[in-house]
Amino acid sequence: MNVKSLLARPFANYIYNKISKGTETAVADQQGIFKSLVKAAKHTEFGKDHGFESIQSYEDFKKQVPIRDYEQIKSYIEKIKEGRQNVLWKGKPIYFAKTSGTTSGVKYIPITKDSIPNHINSARDALLCYIAQTGNSEFTNGKMIFLSGSPELERIAGIPTGRLSGIVNHHVPKYLRGNQLPSYETNCIDDWETKLDKIVAETFNQNMTLISGIPPWMQMYFDRLTEKSGKKVGELFPDFNLMVQGGVNFEPYKAKLYESIGRKIDCIELFPASEGFFAFQDSQTEPGLLLNTNSGIYFEFVPADEIFNENPTRLSLAEVKVGENYALIINNNAGLWAYNLGDTIKFVSVSPYRIVVSGRTKHFISAFGEHVIAEEVEAALLQAANEESVKITEFTVAPMVEQGNEKSYHEWFIEFEKLPENMDAFREKIDNHLRSKNVYYDDLIGGNILQQLKITQVRKNGFIDYMKSIGKLGGQNKLPRLSNDRKIANDLKPYSL
Repeated sequence: MNVKSLLARPFANYIYNKISKGTETAVADQQGIFKSLVKAAKHTEFGKDHGFESIQSYEDFKKQVPIRDYEQIKSYIEKIKEGRQNVLWKGKPIYFAKTSGTTSGVKYIPITKDSIPNHINSARDALLCYIAQTGNSEFTNGKMIFLSGSPELERIAGIPTGRLSGIVNHHVPKYLRGNQLPSYETNCIDDWETKLDKIVAETFNQNMTLISGIPPWMQMYFDRLTEKSGKKVGELFPDFNLMVQGGVNFEPYKAKLYESIGRKIDCIELFPASEGFFAFQDSQTEPGLLLNTNSGIYFEFVPADEIFNENPTRLSLAEVKVGENYALIINNNAGLWAYNLGDTIKFVSVSPYRIVVSGRTKHFISAFGEHVIAEEVEAALLQAANEESVKITEFTVAPMVEQGNEKSYHEWFIEFEKLPENMDAFREKIDNHLRSKNVYYDDLIGGNILQQLKITQVRKNGFIDYMKSIGKLGGQNKLPRLSNDRKIANDLKPYSL
């Protein structure tokens, strides 16, 4: 054990104990954050426009500050981009996190001096909780890779602007810099496949101990390593013992990732976004991710089926219940107010407050009134795949509206690593599992309004080639699991068998 590994343990225990104590004061901490946020922003343009001076309670806040998405705060963002100060938060942001929106085009999310610790410290805390719980600090001795966007930043109104993962790259602690891969030059490559080849070349003969990234892009990295070496990743990197992942549901990718490694290793799940770092896995034994209740973010929760209502129910942390599906709304010290992230979550525990990400408010299928969400389709597919020993590489689902005499149905685009022996039996199992999870879908099938789902097989690497064709290969880009229209489905046809 070297000095770095040795010193990590007492610091990890200190942070872990501090976080554990914080779980007991989560509601009070949220109330304190709410008051401090409103007070700090009352002289901003947004604060003046929404009467922050008169806000005394969360009830006042709900009356005066409606829920918004990016399009509805864009006018304030444009003022910041013009060089104005004290718009959404005091002063000016220190960064803009540049991210792609499905309807908004490019989004520019402010990060301030006050909010940057949330982005930086949360990932650190997840690793320290892991060390404190498991005693494993050996990964700090080897090389670590963070599959991320380019750290090169442009400037807008003098504000450094780029992908969040690239911004965070500038804040990697000095004591980890010597362990970090790939090189800065390689990280700056925009083309994902060129970058991936360089990453493989730089890491191939290194003592990799920690690998972090979005699961589908980690899988591409693992595949390239195996192609080059003819070995499992765990054989190539015998000291590789910790995987850190987030951005999408891990379950559909887990079996293939572990198979590529060749053995089971520990894994830490994170829930970061450009708007904030919301939760992280603090335990290797308990389900869910610990909500970041004392990190500059005040959370609100809207029952997911109400999120598009004119006046939806808005709940504070003290009012949530286990098992309910909520749209996640945030208020933070970067100046995002009653901001609808588009993510839905469920609490698996309220003591402490642990969540799972259940889907996206806009990624659902309800073309026929079925209200199917990502959590349900992922669970139905995985259940059927496990029963039939089928291996899935990637998938997405879209509605097909009635054509001529053929009834409407859900079309599942699936890329298989290992095909089912009987595709019809596999399809029926998925359908039955989905019916058991969603009463509306069950009623539509039972009432002969929808016919049983259909599977369209996507060729090998079809999803990768599709993402490449739309300029979204690699980085933080993710394929939607569900669409309520046929755009992605139609675009995938050339990649189907």
